[in-house]
Amino acid sequence: MQNDLETGSEAIASRMDTDLGNVFPDEPGVPASPDPALLKTGDSYKNVSSGGASEEYNLEAFVAEEVSLVTSLEEQMHLALSDEADRLIAGHLINSLDENGYLYLDLEETAEQLGVGPDRVEWVLNILQTFEPAGVFARSLAECLKLQLIDRNRFDPAMEAFIDNIELLAKRELSALRKICGVDDEDLTEMIAEIRALDPKPGSVFGSSLVQPVVPDVFVRPANDGTWAVELNSDTLPKVLVNQTYFAKVIKTARNETEKEYLTDSLQTANWLAKSLDQRAKTILKVSTEIVRQQDGFLTYGIAHLRPLNLKTIAEAIGMHESTVSRVTSNKFMATPRGIFELKYFFSSAISGTSAGDTHSAEAVRHRIRQMIDAEDPKAILSDDTIVKTLKNNGIDIARRTVAKYREAMKIGSSVQRRREKNSSI
Repeated sequence: MQNDLETGSEAIASRMDTDLGNVFPDEPGVPASPDPALLKTGDSYKNVSSGGASEEYNLEAFVAEEVSLVTSLEEQMHLALSDEADRLIAGHLINSLDENGYLYLDLEETAEQLGVGPDRVEWVLNILQTFEPAGVFARSLAECLKLQLIDRNRFDPAMEAFIDNIELLAKRELSALRKICGVDDEDLTEMIAEIRALDPKPGSVFGSSLVQPVVPDVFVRPANDGTWAVELNSDTLPKVLVNQTYFAKVIKTARNETEKEYLTDSLQTANWLAKSLDQRAKTILKVSTEIVRQQDGFLTYGIAHLRPLNLKTIAEAIGMHESTVSRVTSNKFMATPRGIFELKYFFSSAISGTSAGDTHSAEAVRHRIRQMIDAEDPKAILSDDTIVKTLKNNGIDIARRTVAKYREAMKIGSSVQRRREKNSSI
């Protein structure tokens, strides 16, 4: 019987266009167990017998996914923001929207949670407020209408006064509203018509389905020994149980070889699926645990300490193929003390350090450049060359053109432009 089952597993793998070597990359046919070295980092693996699909035969690929508000905004975000740290902030804001597209967050608290300055969160929010549908990321009805008017190029001084006093429209105090806006009756009528043509719930254009809150696949919590405890969210893992006792009972009732082969094949398929799901769950845990180990600085101190990290580094650390790590980090979320983030947001490019073998996250370097410029004396504006020298003195080897590229990506003007702007504001 055992040989028959093993032969059947090969047939199942062939039929499903995969093999057990792909499903169980550590050892063909045997579910992988957590690396003992990883367990020392403080992870606590919950005993699960399910998890998602196998590496190649991805059950999730068969689930039809309609374009949601979050999906649409994430697609725009990847086009508008190249800085991974800014994307991490943006992802947090996107996942905080309600079903109507409104953002009800305290930006200062969010900045403190992420370990960045409020100005940076505000800057990212301003970028997100230019996305479609117009009006998303508003924090009030007035701001929602304002964003839509700006998108239509209709936010002139009169309309700004209208929005600032829109409560008068609800009270039908049109005379007072007309006087404040400085327009006549005809203009006021047109303005009211424009306002009524706007959408007070821009997120609703994606249908009646509500924006579902992100459910994390992994939880990360501080452990008692000062490390991080990493565990899977068992609620997100489908449960698959194979009733061997029932199979033994039913197989005895088989009337011929055809029925017996059918039942045996069904058992083999069920066993293969259960092992595949279990392996996938353990793979997610392995990858997540290594990400936490690599990004300990971010979890402890914030975005400025985000380390350079790529798929290859994780793959080599846990002994898996890079493509496996890529699939695991796609559409998987991690709940941390700093918020809920998609696993792929923890990967970024690296900049060499002045010491051999030392590297710095590009996002951390951008953050430091922004901090330096924000703190500069209006009478002593920092040139790109000065920034390069300062960074090198702090162990970061970076070219002047790279500093200029990062500065421009963050919409920060040159030293000449900043000097002119700051002198004019004095």
